[in-house]
Amino acid sequence: MPKPISSTSSKSGPRNWQKGASPSAPATDDRYALVSALSRDWAFLGRPEQMPPAADWRTWLLMGGRGSGKTRAGAEWVHALALSGGAKCDLRIALVAETLGDAREVMIDGVSGICRIARRMAPVLEITRRRLIWPNGAVAYLFSSEDPEALRGPQFHFAWCDELAKWRYGQECWDMLQFGLRLGARPRQMVTTTPRAVPLLKKLKAESDTTLTRISTADNHANLAPGFLKALSSRYGGTRLGRQELDGEMIEDREDGLWRRSELESSVSRNAMATGRIVVAVDPPSGSGRRSVCGIVVAGGMENGGALVLADCSVEGGTPSEWARAVVEAFRRFDADRVVAEINQGGDMVTAMLKSVDERLPVSTVRARRGKFLRAEPVAALYEQGRVRHAGHFARLVDQMCDFGPDGLSGGRSPDRLDALVWALTALLLEGDGVPRV
Repeated sequence: MPKPISSTSSKSGPRNWQKGASPSAPATDDRYALVSALSRDWAFLGRPEQMPPAADWRTWLLMGGRGSGKTRAGAEWVHALALSGGAKCDLRIALVAETLGDAREVMIDGVSGICRIARRMAPVLEITRRRLIWPNGAVAYLFSSEDPEALRGPQFHFAWCDELAKWRYGQECWDMLQFGLRLGARPRQMVTTTPRAVPLLKKLKAESDTTLTRISTADNHANLAPGFLKALSSRYGGTRLGRQELDGEMIEDREDGLWRRSELESSVSRNAMATGRIVVAVDPPSGSGRRSVCGIVVAGGMENGGALVLADCSVEGGTPSEWARAVVEAFRRFDADRVVAEINQGGDMVTAMLKSVDERLPVSTVRARRGKFLRAEPVAALYEQGRVRHAGHFARLVDQMCDFGPDGLSGGRSPDRLDALVWALTALLLEGDGVPRV
């Protein structure tokens, strides 16, 4: 049995170690090799949301903003599948883009395309046959949404569909692909797209075997040009276009709704000023808890007889004392003239809670005697007449406005922010003396 070597022995090991090194430290070449390997390892480089979900899915829908890393995720997924078949592989994959040019320039040869990210066993493009061939025999075929009939006949194990929301013949192309996705024990497809509220994408998003992942441009900031994100966020942040193209959100309007996003965005005027009375309207929550919302909206009159919505100061998940303080803070911040509070929920307690924060706070109470939709219709008419402007992009308020319908709900819930808006604009423009009648 060998004797243990003492750390203090003069014979404890080689004498020519590099300064500061230890006998157990890897050699410089080994460390370099490790760093080099990690710099090419997608499992190490990729973000969690760029990795295939663990759930049992047929369709992985990856919706993201511009430059968020959608294409890289798709290319890595396809390349990994091709290599998973071993030395000899008969895997067949469909690559579907808006056009054949997009398939080649983005999905294959683009900065994040398959041929650019392949680190070993890179495929070869046979452009005349519209296919990629890996050294192990796996093949990916190129298709265009402009020619759905080209998908009639071929069959596949997997498919990668890029920018589906822009496909020219989207539904027809998608249908033909589904008939061909029939090889292997578990056919799957990945969809990478910047969202648009097109019927095909809305339907796909709602299907039970679809797993949705959302990524934003900001998530990939480390790989974007300096200043790019700041410049675009400054210009488009909070707008419908920004939320779609940067945040990867699918923005929809309700067909039976009173407002349209395009109209509300055109009402934004950062230079407008409120020169008349300013009110803070409050719609207290009907309950408590993390999902409860106290609607708080500030609006003021303008010289032209219209009104300017100054802020959405609504509080989510707050206690009565917390939202009462938020009301008083908004009142002081905007040097308001009056607080208008709905008392259907809470009665006199609402006024008492507000007065407990500031006993001199001027509070007018209102009680809703008609349904929410009927109360909102005259306010919607003010927008149609161009009499209401917004001082900024109030994304959550606008969401409630555009998803509000005859059932009096927005997103299946009570529209607290919208209720507060209705009370504020009613006080300023629909009541003669600027103070609502109880």
